Amino acid sequence: MALNRLTFFIPHSPNYPSLPKMKSILFRGLFALALFTGVSSLLSAQTDSPQVFSLNEAVAYAMSNNNAIRNARVDILDAEQNVKERLSTGLPQINGSLDFNHFLKVPVLPLPEAFAMGDPNAPTSIAFQLKNSFTAGIAARSMLFDGSFFVGLRAARASGDYYNLQLENTQRTVRTQVVRAYFPVLLLKTNVVILDRNIDNLQKLLNETEAQYEAGFVEQLDVDRLVLSLSNLRSQREQISSQAENALRALKYTLNYPLDEPLVVEDDLDKLETEIEAALLTADIPYLARPELRLLDKTIELQKLNEELQKAAYLPTVYASISGQYQFQGNSFSDGFWAPTIVLGLNASIPIYDFGGRSARVERAKLATQKVVNQRNDVQRSVQLEVLNARATFTANNDRLQVTKTNLELAQRIYDATQIKYREGVGSSIEVVQAEQALYESQANFLNALYETLVAKEDLFLALGRN
Repeated sequence: MALNRLTFFIPHSPNYPSLPKMKSILFRGLFALALFTGVSSLLSAQTDSPQVFSLNEAVAYAMSNNNAIRNARVDILDAEQNVKERLSTGLPQINGSLDFNHFLKVPVLPLPEAFAMGDPNAPTSIAFQLKNSFTAGIAARSMLFDGSFFVGLRAARASGDYYNLQLENTQRTVRTQVVRAYFPVLLLKTNVVILDRNIDNLQKLLNETEAQYEAGFVEQLDVDRLVLSLSNLRSQREQISSQAENALRALKYTLNYPLDEPLVVEDDLDKLETEIEAALLTADIPYLARPELRLLDKTIELQKLNEELQKAAYLPTVYASISGQYQFQGNSFSDGFWAPTIVLGLNASIPIYDFGGRSARVERAKLATQKVVNQRNDVQRSVQLEVLNARATFTANNDRLQVTKTNLELAQRIYDATQIKYREGVGSSIEVVQAEQALYESQANFLNALYETLVAKEDLFLALGRN
């Protein structure tokens, strides 16, 4: 017999809830399940949605995730621990000791025959050690004077400043890498958009031309020219799209972003600002804005401290110590004796003569300092050259950008006019193809000029030490 419906049988018992209460429990359970499913779906949708980065957001992501920056921050933490380690060497050092010995065979020493005094029963050997020996002690040693300690402590603290400058320099380097990886993605993305627009326009013109061909107003040659142009555009679009995917992967790698997760760039290439303050092209070069020079200044400071450290080897070192111990000796732990010992000591080491070793180390430290000074002079001159070249490059690229922008507007007007003439039957397809090629070339020139101007702007900021 077929079942027309399902009936739930609920036994009547005080241990079972009533039917209305069961319905309420069932409803709540289904509601909770639906709510959980909806939240899970929402979270899953949010997780699957691609990350969208503007240029500034991409830079911020790299600042938190790039491994070079992470290592620079680790160096800062290591420098802090180095200061603590160096400081601890000048503070009292306290150590405890425990020592227990049980002699299975106690060592003895022979006695001379004279000790026997003619007694044949007199012992022939004697032991100066009992079977069990236990010693507990504590010792403290503190530096009273050591010239190298204070110099080393100053050097350890200065190294912390050095690594902070190193972090700043690494951040600027990573920012430049991100910008140089981000701009190509924008360039290719914009190029794909322009190609899609050109393909749509050319497809419409081809459809109109095919209709005119069927009506007998144009030749097959006119249709073939447009088909060829459209095929070339589509092929170029596929090539640019592939390059865009490669550029996006390169950006992910620079950001330390997972290569298998989606990422979308938000900015538009033609909306980025290409203008800069006029003072950046004419003002004096701010050399100390460059962290490389400040790093070298800090290196010179560290080298000077190294000279002082080598000179400190001529000074004496003085240490004080105190130790105490409690010693037990006995053949068993039930009897024996305890012997306390307390010792106070003072130790001084005075360098007298080492056949010129210390003097040679001092001179070598001075020579090392001179090398860093020479390196700083070279870097300052290279910064000057870099700024002058960056200013000239930006000016030239910006001028070229304005020319290509004007040319693009002119090529667009010519292309539009040529299409109108062709549709009205007073122009040829050859003119359309020529105007089309001139427009595409002008678009490419404008995009390249815009890209090169933006890169030149970033290079100028980098040369001037601006973030």
